[in-house]
Amino acid sequence: MIKHLDGAVIPTGFDVPVEPLRRAAHYTGEPGCIAEARDFAARFVEQLRTEWCAGMDDRFSGDVLLVVSELVTNADRHSNGPYILELEGTDTSVTVAVYDSSDALPRRFPKDPRRIGRHGLEIVHAITAEVTADRIPVGKRVRAVLAVTAN
Repeated sequence: MIKHLDGAVIPTGFDVPVEPLRRAAHYTGEPGCIAEARDFAARFVEQLRTEWCAGMDDRFSGDVLLVVSELVTNADRHSNGPYILELEGTDTSVTVAVYDSSDALPRRFPKDPRRIGRHGLEIVHAITAEVTADRIPVGKRVRAVLAVTAN
């Protein structure tokens, strides 16, 4: 908070951003894109820690990277074109959204420890507060919200 006193600016406390931190990246689906998306997300989480003073523990940071990996991997495997990773965060939550060109909504399979593969969405649902999948004019958007856990 800042006070203005006779033209002088006097800091009165710690100023916090009022808008969510938002970043987006476009990926072609070429080899290495999933790793690039994880790096992008890691930089985003670090920026959220420093600019928002978000008290995120290492486990939360790992959860964000895991959700990014799962959603981007699904977009990479199941769409016929490029995809977009969009991240939005504050000191209380991080939203991961992936847009791709396929209009087929993802399927969440029932728990089955004997099944090999197809556990990604199950994992995303287990570690997030909310998961939605919507058709959009050019394909779909899969969105997951993670609640920030303190240090």
